[in-house]
Amino acid sequence: QSAHRAGLRSFIRYGWRWSWRVAAFVTIFNMVSTGLSVYRNKTTISNFVSAGAFTGALFRMHLGLQGLAGGFVFGTAFGIPAGGLLMIMQKLAGETLQEKRNRERRELYEQKLAEWQSRLHVTDVLVQTESNTQGGLQTERARD
Repeated sequence: QSAHRAGLRSFIRYGWRWSWRVAAFVTIFNMVSTGLSVYRNKTTISNFVSAGAFTGALFRMHLGLQGLAGGFVFGTAFGIPAGGLLMIMQKLAGETLQEKRNRERRELYEQKLAEWQSRLHVTDVLVQTESNTQGGLQTERARD
C-alpha cells in the first residue's frame, strides 16, 4: 500500500511537470500547422513536418545550437507520423478539412446569394406596387 501511494505521489508530481510541457508543445504544433494550412490553402504532410521541426527547435533552443538541431530533428520525426495519422483519419472520415472548408464556403455563398435575390425580388415587388398605386391615382385624377 505504501508503494502504491509513493507511485501515485510521484505520478502526480512528475505528471504535472510534463503535462504543461506537452500541452504547450501540442498547442504550438497545432497553431503552426493550422497557420500553414490556411496560408497555403491546402493540407499536406509538409505542413506537419514544418510545424514539428519549428516546435521541437523552439523547445530545445535554450540548449544552444546542438539543442536547436536536436529539437529540429526530433520535431521533424514527430511531425511525420502525426501528420500522416491525421491525414489518414481525415480520409477515413470521408471528407478532408480542405473539402469541408470549401463546402462550407460554397454553402455560405449560396445562402447569401439566395438572401440577396429575395431582397431584390421584394424591391421589385415594391416598385411594381408603387407604380400600380401611382397609376391608380392618376386614373382617379383623370376621372375627377
